[in-house]
Amino acid sequence: MSKYTSFPDPGDDHNPFQDPSVTQHSSNTDYATLDLYNPFDTKTEAPPPYEATPTSAPPPAVTPPSRTTPTEHRNYGSYSTQQTAVSATTAELLRKQEELERKAQELERRERILDSHTLGPGASRQNNWPPLPSFCPVGPCFYQDISVEISQGFQRIVTTMYYYWMFTAGSLLLNLISCLALFCVDPNGGVGLGLAILWVLLFTPCSFVCWYRPVYKAFRSDSSFNFFAFFFVFFAQVVVFVIMTIGIPGWGFSGWIVSLSALKTSVPVGVIMLVNAVLFTAETALGVALLKKVHSMYRQTGASFQKAQAEFATGVMSNQAVRQAAVNATASAAQGAFTGAQ
Repeated sequence: MSKYTSFPDPGDDHNPFQDPSVTQHSSNTDYATLDLYNPFDTKTEAPPPYEATPTSAPPPAVTPPSRTTPTEHRNYGSYSTQQTAVSATTAELLRKQEELERKAQELERRERILDSHTLGPGASRQNNWPPLPSFCPVGPCFYQDISVEISQGFQRIVTTMYYYWMFTAGSLLLNLISCLALFCVDPNGGVGLGLAILWVLLFTPCSFVCWYRPVYKAFRSDSSFNFFAFFFVFFAQVVVFVIMTIGIPGWGFSGWIVSLSALKTSVPVGVIMLVNAVLFTAETALGVALLKKVHSMYRQTGASFQKAQAEFATGVMSNQAVRQAAVNATASAAQGAFTGAQ
């Protein structure tokens, strides 16, 4: 190693790997190469034998703890599902907007009609019901326009009552035809035919005036008096419908009893009368349902018996004939008292 204490000559081609200590160490595989050998050590003894370092066992693999509960699958919805929900919401908003626009147009139409029907002082609205031809000597008796005079929330029930009145009129007309057919096969049914003519002439106009017009005016002006008038008269009308459905012989009604009896005399006549009995039955059932319907709507309007009394008193005192009769009665009583005092 002393020869390496100074720089060698350039011409000296000395191979450092031919040093005896290096060649001796590299040829002996029992010694460590870099762990224990120090080439700068001055001792001449041989390096200690190589002892292989015991390899330590690799650490055991640690497995991650398993989940005790399964992971819940969450479905946040696909893009198509969200797009469908948005489309449904948009369609619902468009439908509501169309409904509001339709109601606004209806209110505007009614306002234009009311403006066109505005009457001046002393004028009266021209009657339009019943719709009679111009050449008829008798003119219409009432003014009726459900779309103008009745508020939108009550138009349906008033229209239903009007159609129900036409249904009762048609049933009475068919009852007249049935009684006429029975009279043709059985001359003893003349009394029933005469009463059938009376019923169709009496009930048709009276039902319109006595219970349809009151319910029309009740919903038109929220009149408690007209509500009570309708309930009283229409209840009596329903009782008459029940009697019609029964069909007592000789009363002029083609009910079930008379219809079943007519089958023994003539089958075609009996079938016609059975159809009339079915119509009377449906008429009675619809009458009860409509009476309950109007009563439920009456309770929502805030009408009461006290209001009906006040309206009746106001209506009576506003009548010119009633006021004149009261004045005449008061004058006569005063004159009688003055004459008796003399």
